[in-house]
This record gives sequence, C-alpha cells and structure tokens, in this order.
Amino acid sequence: MNIKIGEKIKQLRLRDGRKQEDLANALGVSPQAVSRWEANGGYPDMELIPAIANYFNISIDELFGYSKDREEKLKRILEKAEKAIVENGDMTECVEMLRTAAEEFPSEPKVYMNLGFALDQHGWKKHGARSYTKDGSDYTFEDTEYNSQNIYWQEALRAFEKALTLDISAEDRDVLTQRMVLYYAKMGCFDKATTLASKQNSLLMSREVLLSLANEGESRDKYQGEAIIDVLVALKTVIVNSVCTKVSVFTKKESVALMIELAHLYETVFSDGRCGVGHYHICELYLHAALYEARFGEGAEKALEHFKKGFEHKRLYDSIRCTGEYQYTSPLVSKVTFPSENFLSTSATFWKGWIEVLPEEFKERIKADTNYAECFE
Repeated sequence: MNIKIGEKIKQLRLRDGRKQEDLANALGVSPQAVSRWEANGGYPDMELIPAIANYFNISIDELFGYSKDREEKLKRILEKAEKAIVENGDMTECVEMLRTAAEEFPSEPKVYMNLGFALDQHGWKKHGARSYTKDGSDYTFEDTEYNSQNIYWQEALRAFEKALTLDISAEDRDVLTQRMVLYYAKMGCFDKATTLASKQNSLLMSREVLLSLANEGESRDKYQGEAIIDVLVALKTVIVNSVCTKVSVFTKKESVALMIELAHLYETVFSDGRCGVGHYHICELYLHAALYEARFGEGAEKALEHFKKGFEHKRLYDSIRCTGEYQYTSPLVSKVTFPSENFLSTSATFWKGWIEVLPEEFKERIKADTNYAECFE
C-alpha cells in the first residue's frame, strides 16, 4: 500500500479538531495504534477502513486520496445551488439538495452557507415575517411569536452557525454575521443578536476604512472609492430601517425628504449616471419615497414622479447585472471595478412586493400606464 493513509487520517483529525484518543475510542483501538498510522509506521487493518471513513464523514475513495470525482460533484452542487439562489424561485429542490450535500460534505462551509441562503429565501416564501405597532408607541415591533415559528429560518441559523465554525473568508463571515443578527432579532433572540453584533469591529475600524488609510496613490484612490460605496450602502440601510420602524417619521413628509435627499447623495457621488450597485439602492429609495408620498404626502402626482425614477433605476440595474467586470467612472470611485455577477440579485417577485404595499388608488394609476406593465406580470 503506497498511499500515505496515515497522513490523510491526521489531516482529517486535525480538520475536525479531534484527538488521537477520540479516534482510537471510536474504532476500538489504542491511541498508540493511531499514532503509528499517522507517523506512517503502519496501516489500519482493512476491516477498519469503512469505520474510519464513516468517522470522518467521507467516502473510502477520499480516504485513499481519490477525491477528484468528489470535488467535481461538490462543484456541480454549489454551482446549481448558487444559480437557484440568484434566480430566487421555488427553493424546495435546492434546499433538499443542500441538506443532502451537508451530510455528504460535513466540512464544506460553502454548502452550509448556501443552505442557509436557500432556507432564508424559502422562509420568506413559505412563512414570511410580521411586525406591528402599539397604541401610544412611536415604534414598530417584530411579531417575534409568529416569526420564531419559521422553521426554515431556524434551520438557516443553524446552517450559518455551523459555517462560522469552519474555515471561511472574512467577507463570508461578515455576510453571515449580518444575516444572523437580522434573523435572531426578527425571531426574538435579541440577546444573541446583540452579543454577536457587539463582537464585531466598529465602523471606524472596518476593513474598508483602514485600507483607504493604509495606501497611497492609485491604490488609496481605489480603496477610498470602495469605502465610499460601502458606506453609502450602509447609510441607506440604517436610514431606511430607522424611518420604517418609527411611526412619527414615516407618517410625515420628512420621510419622503429623507429618502429623496439620500438618493440625491448617491446621484452626486455617481455624477456621471454610472451608479453600478447604487442603481439598486437608489431605486429602493425612490420607491420608499413614492410609498410614503402616496400614503402620507401631497398625493399621487408627486408619488408618480418618485415611482418613475425608481422604475428607471431598476431597469438600469437589471441591464448591468451579469455583464462582466463593472467599471465605475465618476471621479470619487473611478478606480473601482466589481464583477457584476456579484451584484445583489433581485427576486422575480420584486415588483409584486412593492405593488402590494401601495395604496389601492395609486396602484391603479400605475397599472393604467403601459410603461409599467412588467410590474404586474
């Protein structure tokens, strides 16, 4: 046997954080025997091979180093899953495929990440989320009793928690942490959400800000541009959430002004109209403005102006997604490029979600205009 199976056993044991004694106890052999295998001073008996593979949740082929077919299979699964997640359709098949993959590839973080993302979307479709207001209170509240029953979000959190214990990039860790904080809070686990959030870096100590300080010349220009884009996205997220959750703000004209002024800030930074991922966020800002204007503002005409701008930015965004490397060109961000395949995906039900929350009379005005036919498809 010229395969160095002992080295593979040691690699797998260290991967899973197991001791030699743990493996020895599971197999019914002495720790000294495991030590000899790992030092290539002997080989396990052949009848132990299936048990060793099972202990590490791998195939016998992989234990002997024949992992190419297995790697190809994992690659196909992840590609299929990521395509389904971007398309955001019925996630039933994708979820089942990734659950099976998690059993077969228990140490692959991308499997758990994609399983969490798929379950996240599945949870919105199958269960959804609720919030409410209280008499005499200025705030909106999550219906945690209802949201906590979302079994798909429960499973998504378990998948994300598992992924965080594995070897993942800093960027992936940030994405998972943000998702977990959001869903912990929606489901009433505020202590967990706060604890996890408190462990993260402050805004001033973020990677984006520090990289812009750590370089000079064109490199500094590039990192400063990336930081500007990320800060704009974060600012939009915080302001929209703040407005949406405070009754005294979203029921008054100030809510519209906040959305419009922030959209103008985006448009000033992306002064040449090439907004990249900003098109998506500007779209949402104008749609929020249209909603608040239609409900609490001056009426349908102003609301229609805002809706039209949101619609135009959505079309621009759809036209640049998945078209290769995107080059920003306005002065503050002109050194920034980004793969458009990694821009935020938009759901097939994007317009349905927005149309449903509009006042009925305003909805009919939009429906009567054939330019907006795609919003009702």
